Amino acid sequence: MKLDFHTHGKLAKRLPFSTKYTDWLFNEAKDAGLDAICLTEHFNTLQFDELYGYLRCIGRREGDTFVLENGLRIFPGMETDVAEGGHVLSIGNVETILELNHRLARHREPGKFLPFKKLFDLFEEYGVLAGAAHPYREGGHIPELSGEQLARLDFLDLNGKDVALDRQRTEKLTKNLGEKLAIPVVSGSDTHQAVQYGCILTEFGDETDSVEELHKMMKGGCFAIRISDQAAFKVKTACILKRALKEIHALGGDYVGILTGEKEPSSWAVDF
Repeated sequence: MKLDFHTHGKLAKRLPFSTKYTDWLFNEAKDAGLDAICLTEHFNTLQFDELYGYLRCIGRREGDTFVLENGLRIFPGMETDVAEGGHVLSIGNVETILELNHRLARHREPGKFLPFKKLFDLFEEYGVLAGAAHPYREGGHIPELSGEQLARLDFLDLNGKDVALDRQRTEKLTKNLGEKLAIPVVSGSDTHQAVQYGCILTEFGDETDSVEELHKMMKGGCFAIRISDQAAFKVKTACILKRALKEIHALGGDYVGILTGEKEPSSWAVDF
């Protein structure tokens, strides 16, 4: 099972949810060779509920996952900011993720983010799988927390975007922290659009539809991280594309239609 632990279903959290854009993402994920993804959408994205409501409509429920018509398996998840600076990934069944998101409603803005300890106290009520996203990205301070708090992590995210920018530093720091905490280091692309899929992935020998079983497989070490030779190119291209698509939207254009070929550029031209 080729799995991406860190993905998003929207171009950006402040943009409206688009079923066509999400369909494009999921199809491209499968075309990139992935068997499964963890959909770790930002907890404070617009229309979080609608995204997961759509997943329920288009996916066939299997255990804790949803399987799409193209065969892509999706583990529900969420990416949450903590007050200290940094992000935490959580993976669980859809009911759990939605309920957690509702309980975090009062903490979605800067200055109101929960501290790491309180967030993990909440996670422990639900038994989700939780790990540090891109722990050494600028602005993040999770590795600086006490050993007692870090011991609550289930895994670390060797992040494709950070690997593409500085592979040696990212791998060294992340793997050293994983060894220190005796927890697995897995990988996620952190993509908000499809070009970034496949820059990095985690390959397991077996397939599962259970979050609990996935955790056992992770702890057992029965996986390998694959980094594409084109990782840096994929990430750079993805960043350029994301900026361009956001600019199209800001100018009043239909970035989804342009991306999927449903509209010609002339249909969104803006007069200056």
